Amino acid sequence: MPGPTPTPINDRISVAGQIGIADIPGIAKAGYRLIVNNRPDGEEPGQPGRDEIAAEAKKHGIAYHYIPVTTSAITLKDVTEFHHAASRGPTPILAHCRSGTRSYLLWALSRALFDRESPLMLAAEAQRKGYDLRVLPALAEKLQAEKDKA
Repeated sequence: MPGPTPTPINDRISVAGQIGIADIPGIAKAGYRLIVNNRPDGEEPGQPGRDEIAAEAKKHGIAYHYIPVTTSAITLKDVTEFHHAASRGPTPILAHCRSGTRSYLLWALSRALFDRESPLMLAAEAQRKGYDLRVLPALAEKLQAEKDKA
């Protein structure tokens, strides 16, 4: 597959850095059935827009979700939306952002908040795959408190 090399988290989801229009045929050929874009439009000059990527994905029979986040401002709503896309959407899923870290973080937060997995274990697993999720335990605790109040 041209473009960024996906990092499998498990058999349902992989994360990658920014994808482009030209990467979509390879993503389809690799068997991905859902793209989750976690990168806000306009974050960097020359970055392809969500509408372009969504249109190209549709041409190749790939579902598309846009859940833009910045690490410092991830909300419970963002994590819930990601959880729903990842658990209810077609698989396998390719989630992407600039480097893949925010996408991995959203997945890990969804596991911590909805499946009660250990944030420390999830962060350690991410580290073994080359992703720094040091922020995960504190962010999971903060969002869990918000979830408990709701």
